[in-house]
Amino acid sequence: MSTGPFRIIATDHTGITVTNLERSVAFWRDVLGFELSHRAHHTGDLASEVTGVPGADIWIAVLKAPGHKIELLEYRAPSDRKRAELIPCDVGSVHVALTVDNLDAVLSAIAASGWKAAGKPQILKTGPNAGKRVVYVRDPDGTTIEFMQPPPDKGRSKN
Repeated sequence: MSTGPFRIIATDHTGITVTNLERSVAFWRDVLGFELSHRAHHTGDLASEVTGVPGADIWIAVLKAPGHKIELLEYRAPSDRKRAELIPCDVGSVHVALTVDNLDAVLSAIAASGWKAAGKPQILKTGPNAGKRVVYVRDPDGTTIEFMQPPPDKGRSKN
């Protein structure tokens, strides 16, 4: 992949700003099964220069799953940060899509943790993901996670 004098060599992580780091870590680790990789605390010039947020004081937890990492960030400063109430159709809204082997089990685990699906699972009819069963889930901070379950493999040999 190249468009000129540089190329993207990999994706590393998706960062999600949260209101309560421990609550979010518990969900990603205990409900979804991500592995806690590490924690960090960034403040001072480094945090402010990297993020462009003057006075940034950020507590971070990085969680791993096969093929991707989620970086949860709780900004404890500046004090004037805002809470956006975005829904998937709003400009600036993003989501993370996770492929799972059992969507019903995921939805049961999520419901037991107090989260809920934004709608009802649907089977995609067209495109490269045709046949996948998908649904969006919104966490208490409004972050959207899409869960996708591939269709059963009908071409598998039974030897």
